[in-house]
Amino acid sequence: MLTLVEEIILLTLEDKSGKFIHVPEHCIRYALSGAVLMELAFLGRIDTDPKRLFVTDREAVDDDLLDPVLGRICGSKEQHDCSYWIVEVGRDAKDIRERALERLCDKGILNVHEDLFLWVFRSRRYPSARDGSSERKEVKLRMMSLLFSDEIPAPRDIAIMGLADTCGIFARLLARPERERAQARIDAIRKLELIARTVNGSVFDIEIELARAMTMRPY
Repeated sequence: MLTLVEEIILLTLEDKSGKFIHVPEHCIRYALSGAVLMELAFLGRIDTDPKRLFVTDREAVDDDLLDPVLGRICGSKEQHDCSYWIVEVGRDAKDIRERALERLCDKGILNVHEDLFLWVFRSRRYPSARDGSSERKEVKLRMMSLLFSDEIPAPRDIAIMGLADTCGIFARLLARPERERAQARIDAIRKLELIARTVNGSVFDIEIELARAMTMRPY
């Protein structure tokens, strides 16, 4: 199973070109930091209350995207709220994205191509690997199916949809008519987060703080 971070990365890549869709840098930063913290919450390593985000299980999860963040939270001499950790983890968003892309390539889902422009400027794109094209498209197909059906999403899909909506990814994935059609459905799914809260309230709390961070943009 792919992590939330890896699925967010796949959502932000164009299918044909393998290039990233145009999403503002701060949106990607917060989407990735939120995804890391939500994954740790789903794994039962962290929890939240109105004033703090705290560790409930210090055992490493054997994941090179998640364990460094868990270690930082465990090693903090002071306790901080959820918003603080969204910003702090977001400072490492570039490294998180690069590592997630490496993992997707290692799993045979993506290939990496480096293009030269005027023989000097380099750009990378990540087309599908031959054996990974269906897995790459699966997350987008799953999200689109949820947007345009009455299917009740699983808690992890609610989390991904919340991240994609809060951080403006759907605004880049969908044309305006599609967005207008889907907005009521997105709002309805966001309300279903109350159901997800009964499974893991901290995931809901992280998304609330993520939305505040997007508004404040502290850095």
